[in-house]
Amino acid sequence: MTAATIDKTTATGRVVWFTGLSGAGKSTLANALHAELLARGVSVELLDGDAVRENLCRGLGFSREDRDTNIRRIGFVAGLLAKHGVTVLVSAISPYADTRRDVLTGLPNALEVFVDAPLEVVTGRDVKGLYLKALAGEIPHFTGVSDPYEAPTTPDLHLRTDRISVQEGVQELLRSLGEA
Repeated sequence: MTAATIDKTTATGRVVWFTGLSGAGKSTLANALHAELLARGVSVELLDGDAVRENLCRGLGFSREDRDTNIRRIGFVAGLLAKHGVTVLVSAISPYADTRRDVLTGLPNALEVFVDAPLEVVTGRDVKGLYLKALAGEIPHFTGVSDPYEAPTTPDLHLRTDRISVQEGVQELLRSLGEA
């Protein structure tokens, strides 16, 4: 995963893996990119961490083992879709670097996108007040507060959503996908 672009000339699909704290903008960017790729006629699927957890991973908790299982399941589904030529957009916190690396290594044409914003920014974006509850000790194992988030050290793309607009982020993503 050292290349910043993906070769779109192969029959194999690709996986764009958005990782970052809750509220960093992963889903916002993934949804905007999804709409843009659909408009261009690209076969694309969105796997949102919250939706996958509610359906495919229902019953899993927030222990490290359960979080790893959740990420491995998302990776498995993303890999199946990509093998059939689909561009898969995964939006999942995926907090542990070693699990994320293991999953991404097994995926065809994977692009790791670190969606980044400071804690004060993501806290300000949190309409549900989860960060405030976690900071007050009311929510145990909350990623970035009482549970670790291991940021990628060498992501393929690092997007600081406190410094760029959604459209600027989508343009960076399109360039990395060879779609610009």
